[in-house]
Amino acid sequence: MDELTQVITALKELEEDTSTPKSVRLKATSTIKLLAEECEKSLKVSRALQELETVTEDINVQSYTRMQLLNIVSLLEGC
Repeated sequence: MDELTQVITALKELEEDTSTPKSVRLKATSTIKLLAEECEKSLKVSRALQELETVTEDINVQSYTRMQLLNIVSLLEGC
């Protein structure tokens, strides 16, 4: 399984988790759409990182959810 597939899988898990705040689930959905676009891989990764950056800095996000997001960001940075 390549890195982008792992990222999309992790985002889908986050999106389907009912304990995840709605704002985070919406960002996960929009990030999945960004990663599914037909364009250069580096462009997709850059856009996805920008999208997730705002959520990871939110002080209202639970620490468990923040850790999941940071793991996803790490996967994206490795792409």
